[in-house]
Parts: sequence; C-alpha cells; structure tokens
Amino acid sequence: MTSILGLATVLGLSPVAVMAQTAGAQQSTAVDEVFVTAQRRDERARDVPIAITSVSATQLEAANVVQLSDVTRLAPALRFDSNGSFTQPTIRGVGTAVTTSGGGPNVGIYVDGFYIANPESTTFDLPNIKSIQVLKGPQGTLFGRNTTGGAILVTTADPSTTNAAEVKASYGRFNAQDYQAYATFGLSDKVAFDVEGQLRKGDGYFTNTINNDDKVGAYENWSIRTGLKFEISDKASVLLRYGHSETDDPSLLLANAYVDKNGSSGMLSRVPTAAYGTNSTTGRQLVYYYAPTGTYQTEPGKVAFDPNAPVSFTNQSDTYQGTVKADLGFADLTSYTQYRKESAVNLEDLDSTALNLFNIYIGIENRTVTQEFLLTSKPGTRLQWTAGAYYFKNRDTYIVNAAFGTPPYIPFGGSSTTTYSYAGYADLTYAITPKLFLTGGARYGHDEVKDAYYKIQFVQTKVPADDYPTNKLTPRVVLRYEPTDTSSVYASYNRGYKAGILNVGGQSTKQIKPEDIDALEAGYKYDGARLSFDLASYYYFYKNLQVSSFQSGLADITNAAKARIYGLEGSARYRLSDAFDLSAGAAYTHARYRAFPAATYSSYCDSTGAVAALACGAIGPGSLTQTSNDSAGYQMPRAPDFTGNIGLNYHAPVANGQLTVSGNLYYTSKFYFDSSKQFSQNGYEVLALRAQWVDPSERYTFAVFGDNLTDKRYRVQVLSNTLGIGSVWNSPATWGASFSAKF
Repeated sequence: MTSILGLATVLGLSPVAVMAQTAGAQQSTAVDEVFVTAQRRDERARDVPIAITSVSATQLEAANVVQLSDVTRLAPALRFDSNGSFTQPTIRGVGTAVTTSGGGPNVGIYVDGFYIANPESTTFDLPNIKSIQVLKGPQGTLFGRNTTGGAILVTTADPSTTNAAEVKASYGRFNAQDYQAYATFGLSDKVAFDVEGQLRKGDGYFTNTINNDDKVGAYENWSIRTGLKFEISDKASVLLRYGHSETDDPSLLLANAYVDKNGSSGMLSRVPTAAYGTNSTTGRQLVYYYAPTGTYQTEPGKVAFDPNAPVSFTNQSDTYQGTVKADLGFADLTSYTQYRKESAVNLEDLDSTALNLFNIYIGIENRTVTQEFLLTSKPGTRLQWTAGAYYFKNRDTYIVNAAFGTPPYIPFGGSSTTTYSYAGYADLTYAITPKLFLTGGARYGHDEVKDAYYKIQFVQTKVPADDYPTNKLTPRVVLRYEPTDTSSVYASYNRGYKAGILNVGGQSTKQIKPEDIDALEAGYKYDGARLSFDLASYYYFYKNLQVSSFQSGLADITNAAKARIYGLEGSARYRLSDAFDLSAGAAYTHARYRAFPAATYSSYCDSTGAVAALACGAIGPGSLTQTSNDSAGYQMPRAPDFTGNIGLNYHAPVANGQLTVSGNLYYTSKFYFDSSKQFSQNGYEVLALRAQWVDPSERYTFAVFGDNLTDKRYRVQVLSNTLGIGSVWNSPATWGASFSAKF
C-alpha cells in the first residue's frame, strides 16, 4: 500500500505540499479569509510571500493532534524527530540532531510570540489552541537566529471579559485519559482573567519482557496556565501569563535493539571476517554482539532492561510572560517579556539490552530570558514596515552521571554554557503599483557564548572555554505581483543561520562555526470562492552544517558538511459543497550532501587489530565503535523525498444536531536517521478518523476517534552510540471517545 499511495501522491497531486491549508477558510470573503502573522503583522495568507501551512483548531481536532509534534501529519516537508527526549523539527531537510549544552534547534518554535529554546520542551500538549502556522524556509530577518529551516508559530486565545468555560474528557486504548478545562471571565469591563488546565495520562504501549511489566511506558503529564489582561485604554493593553507543566513520560527513551533486516547498515563490512566469522549483519540485532537471547528485544512495543536501572524522563517548567500592546498613532508597539525555568532528568539505558553495560543520568537545568520590542506600521499606506529589537539569554547546564552496571550512578561529566544574543531588524514592503510590491529587510545579530565549561570525566575538574562571539547579517528581498484580486505570485531571497556553539558536550572547547543557508524561492497562491491552492519551488545553498556523533556518553560536534536542497511544494483545497471540504498536499524534497568527508560511521570493533580505526574499547570484542565515511551525495537525515496528506471534512444534520465526519491520511517515503545511510525507515502511511455530533444547543459534543488505523509500526527514532543501536517505535492503532461541554 505504501508504494501505491506514494505514487498516487506524486502523480495525482503533482509534487505539491501544504502551504496555506486552513479548515476554516471555505471561501474568499471578508468573513472567511485566512489571516497569518508570518511577517509579524496580520495579513491575508495569499498576500504573504512565504510558504505557510496554517492549521486551524478544527483541523487539529480532525487529525487527532494531541502534541505539537503531531502537526507533521498536516504539513508535508515537516518532521518532528527526537534524539532521546530532545525533540527538534526538520523542515525541507533542514534540521539538527545536535543535543548539547547551548546547542539550539534549526527551526524556531514560538507560542504567542515567545521563543522556546529548550528542545526538551518542544513537543508539548496542545490545549486551547487557536491555530498553528508552519513557516517554511529561512526566517532570519524577522525571527533571527536558529530559524534556518523555518519557524512554527502557535497562537492561543487571550482572556476575554465575556464569561465562558469549556470542559473536555476523553478515554482511549491503553487506558489513555485526557482531561481539559478552560474558563475566562471579566473582573471588570477592562480586566479579564482566564485559566486552563490539562491532565493526560495512560499505561503506554510498551512491555518490559524482563519482568513482564506492561506499564513500563506509563505516563502522566499535566499543566496549568493563567492569564490576566488589562485594557489600560482604547490604545493600550497588558497581558500577564504564568504557566507550569510537569512531564513524566519515558516513551522517547524506551528503545529496543535495531534489526538490520537486509544488511544495509554495513556494521561488519569493514571488519575482517576472522573477527566474528562473518562480514554481514543481515537479520541481526545491532547491539553487543554476544548479548544472549532474552537480554534484548526487537519487536515494536517490547523492551528489555533491568528494572533496577529504570528508564524515565521527567521535566518541570515554569513560564512567566508579559505582553504589552500600544497604539502609538504612527505605528503599533508590542513588547514581549519572558522568563522560563526548566529542570529535566533523563535516565537512559544506552546499550538497548538488559546487560547493564552502561546507564546514564542526564540532568538539565535551563534558564531563558527574552525581551523583544516590535513596531509595525498602520495598514492602508503604500509603505508597510516592521522593525524591532531582540535580546536573548539562555543558561544551559548538564549534569552527567553514569553506572557501569546496576545503579547507583557515579559522577561522569557535565558541561554548561550561557548564550547571549542581541539583534535589530527592519523589513519594508513598498507598493510600486497597486499590484506590484517590493520587500527588503535585514537583521543584524550579535551572538556570544560565555561562562562555558566542561567537566573532565570522573575527576569532575572544570575546564573553562574562551568566550565565543559571532556576528551575522541576514537580509531578505522579495518581489510580489498580484495578477488578480484572488491570486499572488512572488520570488524571494532569504538568508538564515544557526548560531555558533561550543563543543563542550564532546569534552572540548572547540568553537563550532555558525551554519549558513541562502534560499531562493518562487511561489504562486490562489484563493477563490471554492478552490484555493498554492505552489512553491525552492533552492538552498547550505554550508557549515553542525553535526554530532555520540560516543560513550559524549556528544561530539563539528562543522562537517555542505549541502544542496531543492524541491517543489503546494496545497489544494476544494469546497465541493457547503457540507463537504477536501484538502490535499504533498512535497518533493531533494536534500543531499555536497561534501561530507568525515561523516560518522558505526561499526563493530575489530578484535583482530587489523583495522586500527576500529579498535575495541573497554567492553572489548562484540562492542561497537565509530569511524568515518565520505557521505557526499547521500540523502540527508530526516529528509524523505516525498511526503503528503489528504484530508476531508463532511457535515450533515442528524437528530437536530450537527454530525461531522473528518479524516486525514498522511504519507512519507523512506528516510534515514543518520548521515551515512546506515539506519532507515521505509515509507508508511498514518490514517486518522473522527466522527462527532454537536447537540442542537451547540453546548455538548460527543465524538469517537481512531488514530494510526492502518496499524503501521515504524521507528520514530534511532539512538546510535558506541554501545548499541536502539529503535524507538510508534504507537499501534488506537481509538477512543470524548465528550466536551461549553458553558
């Protein structure tokens, strides 16, 4: 089915992907037009010369989207992949697996204008969401550092003086429970308060076969968020928010042994046959070579580890935010002030067996301060502009302990960095004629890593690193033309960069240069009464890629590659009738390394001593090691050639109420988890269906839903290090029912 669906996606839809795909926009009228904030001001989506996937709350619900990472199903060319508990998006092949102190993502995530820096906090739950916008391509001018791949903008509702409340509850397979509540009310006609809370818990879908514990994947995540909004006058408001969340979910760390079904990993291809009696790993689990049967598992949902060496991930987060908006007459001013405090603990079994070869404790203390001032011009003039200033500070400290055998853990290492960023930017659009528009913008940023150190393994001596300053200019130029009132065509150049970092996670003070990406893009957007569609093509020049390898608990990082990426995307949405909407999108992404002479290559060690680069370490014969590979021309990690989705939404009156049946089918072709094409996932499709009925008063909603109804099992990550190659698997088919009430 995978190959048939992939062919249908490519040939039936052409190579087009979602860029402005919104369930609420049924026709281009003043009421139904889609508005986005991709250029830091409210604009019609078709007038914005950026490839955008705009997803409404209705679409999120229809596709059973629970966490931000699930948005992948609705946005071709977007992936959310993890390295342990660190989850970082990839857009059009631009992403990162770097997980080190001060590492940072390639795709910026913003909630109500506030940046989330910590990759352990980027796959959060989604209560009370109004919309999500996925901006594709470098956003270096308007959003700055670490948006080489793009940006994801999450928007929630402000407190309202109109009293309202809503409660939701759902129950599904594996004892999955989700409870949400939201209330907003006016303390006066100028002051509003809201509060929302969520509890999501369940037994999980894993079993530890060592003690037959089928609740080893049990999770319990909860959050609460409050807001207080003051309308100081008709021209000024202040919104204060506090949020607290707690995550206790081991799912992303429950790895079993990766099986090399066809021998394509080449793990023994460089080792003399005399070492293991074979040079093939076909059908073999890629962990400690002599691990006895029963000390590892390979089937999806089954893991094997010593119950006395638990695997877990916990994270606590406190967020304080203040948003001030003021009408200055000549422009609108917005101030964003944020402080985030996050504390996480990872307990991992790095060998993916129950042998207790190596267990690791990683504690992370992350503190973030951001301040941004944003000025936007008033609409209605030929010159529209945006200008701003930005400050960012992030303190990121890793505490690393290890157990060579059953815990307790002993001190093993650690590192810390403090990253500062200062930037100023301006972006101007001038209407040369009523139909022709020229945009020019630039951002100048100064980044600096200070007060950095790493700890020497075991002895824990601090080794300080020199301060590391860098400066970057990221310009933007766009020419846009409106052939008709319902269409727009554009061509653009954008530059983005991922800030320079230090290799403290690799026990080094080496300075890693910033990544640079230069992007050319051309697109067309049409928004008619029944049909809307978007097309885009792009070409990227990408250099100084920051890449990492994981060896014996260390994350070694270097600048190691150049790449070229190009592709075609688009979306189509058709309103067949007042009751039936159909949407479809697809993406073709050609992401290849141009040069990568020293890519990491995993192998079994050579106990014969014939290959010096594959010498056996402390564990001895049967253990894994790493050498290098020339990956020029190879497909980049987490960059499938084809992705696509098809969605439908049907409404019908039933029992004096409204019945809605919706569904979404997502497809991805084969992709790799590493830069040497050793560890892959074949193409797959995921089907989500939902049926809900709203009573005549529109207060009560009853729904049934199913997710991954094709019951496809696929790897969501591959954990690669010198002690074992582990697979983490997705959930099997799930289903459930929900109820909500509005007051």
